Amino acid sequence: MIDLPVGVWVEAVVDFLRVNAAAVFDGLAALTLALVNAIYLALVLPHPLVVIAVLAGLTALATRRWLPPVLAAVGFLLILAMQMWEATLQSLAVVLLASVVAIAIGVPIGIAAARMDRVRTAIRPVLDFMQTLPVFVYLLPAVFFFGIGVVPGVVATTIFAIPPAVRLTELGIRQVDQEVVEAAVAFGSRPRQVLRDVQLPLAMPSIMAGVNQVIMLALSMVVIAGMVGGGGLGAVVVQAVTKLDIGQGFEGGLAVVIVAIYLDRVTAAFGARGIRIRRRRAPQRRSSPDAAGPAEQRQVAEVGAR
Repeated sequence: MIDLPVGVWVEAVVDFLRVNAAAVFDGLAALTLALVNAIYLALVLPHPLVVIAVLAGLTALATRRWLPPVLAAVGFLLILAMQMWEATLQSLAVVLLASVVAIAIGVPIGIAAARMDRVRTAIRPVLDFMQTLPVFVYLLPAVFFFGIGVVPGVVATTIFAIPPAVRLTELGIRQVDQEVVEAAVAFGSRPRQVLRDVQLPLAMPSIMAGVNQVIMLALSMVVIAGMVGGGGLGAVVVQAVTKLDIGQGFEGGLAVVIVAIYLDRVTAAFGARGIRIRRRRAPQRRSSPDAAGPAEQRQVAEVGAR
């Protein structure tokens, strides 16, 4: 059998990057830490009751019902009563930052994959690899390049949460009815206009499902990132496991469940509400040549003459 020193090669590459790209990693670490601290300070400086009221208000705005905001307020008051408030805000800050970055990276890649087959062919094995890779493996390169602390947790969480945004964005755009796209092109729409006004609105349910999955994966990874000093609820759970403290472990796990349910319901409700608004506005758009303007009527006549 041939003995391939793959581990030696990987170690050499990591050492090379750590020596020659140290400034890049240091700058990225400083930027990430500053953003996390800014989000955390924005959450922790107001009184906890004010933050809970704002979170409940977001729930009411998303659902337009009275019961979900009440349950959200009760859940966060329970977290406050268990003395888990600061740890919860630390985890929430990491989840928000990682989710925003993952969505900002994943959605454009998904759009490119839906519009270009070459991009789709190139990223498919990468996404398969990322989604089959064990969760703990994501922490290894992050720790190698950024050390122990919050930064490797944010980096690992961001990378781990990207695939759903890419896949569901691509799926949503590819499932748009081609007849609708062809009709938009026939009316003289440019590719960017077709994407902005036709494909993205019709693919929004799938894209919002991807956003929801990104947030859920980010929250699950934040807990695991507590093993490398990520802080927050992950550190609470890890300490409880190491000390065999059943009470602390249950409280940390309960806080994670409350935050997960809150984020899941709020994002799903905002996505469903946006879809309903677009559907109500859809009949007001011009859907026939008689309702179109003079320029559009001339374009329809030219297409019919051809």
